[in-house]
Amino acid sequence: MRLITISWKNLLSNPLTFLLNCLLISFGVGILTLLLISSTQFKDKLENNSKDIDLVVGAKGSPLQLILSSIYYIDFPTGNISLTDAQELARNPMVKRAVPLGLGDNYNGFRIVGTDTSFINLYDLSLAKGNYWSKEFEVTIGASVSSSLNLKVGDKFFGSHGLTSDQDEHKSHPYIVSGVLTLQGNVTDNLILTDLSSIWSMHDEGEESEHTSTANSEAFSHGEAAVESKDTGSKEITSLLIQYYSPMSVVLFPRFVNKSTNMQAASPALESARLFSIIGIGIDTLKWFAGFIMFIATVSVFVSVYNSLKERKYDLAVMRIMGASKEKIFLIIIMEGVLLTCIGSIAGILLGHFLLEVIGNSQGVTQTRLTGVYLMFDEIYLIITGICIGIVAAIIPAIQAYRSDIAKIISKN
Repeated sequence: MRLITISWKNLLSNPLTFLLNCLLISFGVGILTLLLISSTQFKDKLENNSKDIDLVVGAKGSPLQLILSSIYYIDFPTGNISLTDAQELARNPMVKRAVPLGLGDNYNGFRIVGTDTSFINLYDLSLAKGNYWSKEFEVTIGASVSSSLNLKVGDKFFGSHGLTSDQDEHKSHPYIVSGVLTLQGNVTDNLILTDLSSIWSMHDEGEESEHTSTANSEAFSHGEAAVESKDTGSKEITSLLIQYYSPMSVVLFPRFVNKSTNMQAASPALESARLFSIIGIGIDTLKWFAGFIMFIATVSVFVSVYNSLKERKYDLAVMRIMGASKEKIFLIIIMEGVLLTCIGSIAGILLGHFLLEVIGNSQGVTQTRLTGVYLMFDEIYLIITGICIGIVAAIIPAIQAYRSDIAKIISKN
């Protein structure tokens, strides 16, 4: 009979203990798997969405909030900035490309973003169907927007005021879908892109009269729209996405913006690193917790294998008499520990993927949605770790079985 078959039957001789140990191991490995794939996805999303953006310029406030709202579209903007000031800044010799953004409306939770054609080049976008927007109230939608809302070229819809609410619809100006983007694998999959003039026209005096002047003041105070100021007649945008001409600008340009203008400059790289470091504290805590569970699982496997060895001393002695070598007995015990932890580790990996998929489907923010359908090569190391735990847990009982005196065991029975 093969060693693995003997070890498997030995494990099944005590099914409750076997199940308990598998649960402990799978729970610990499941947490580690969840942390591994979720943190990797989150980090990839941060880097992928901001890799070609050197700086974000917007209204003064929290730099992190500015980054979250203008690159990841998961927070409210810090306010609006003057289009005139933004254009002057865009002409600075240190600026290679300046992409304007106008935020303020949404459709079923997907952000409507006013911008210009430079946004297409910034993210290297490509079309799956139709064309890019070319006139007011034409929109080009991301692949996820199209699939989630079942929108296609030629469809019309009404945007809603604000970044999440569907209550305050702009009934006088329907948007028309002119094109659908290919799947980009970044935040643009969840955006509805249109011209800045669409945002300004949507919030002109006739439209805003339906919502009273209070809505206007709220839009300004929360930065919810790039609108036309009724007092000065000057237009406003939410922010600028900046690319530099040279690395020297990294030091000089942000300082110039922060000290010489009424705007603020925020670095996506710095703020993303800061955000990830904050999240990393919680991840490290959970890793320690998972490690503690794995330690308990190791002790539990050791105790179960050790107790099983005491109960099977006579059977193992009989096997020796019938020709089984010491090495074979040693490997049988080791195989029990390895089988137990290997099964628990594989179950834990599957559990981690399942849990992350459930968490991802329950996330309301589409821009940062995680998925459990995400395989990583590093997960192999979790299985290897499980195998090592099985060997460590079974090594002492295996050595005892190897050194056992079969004459004494047989004489006592």
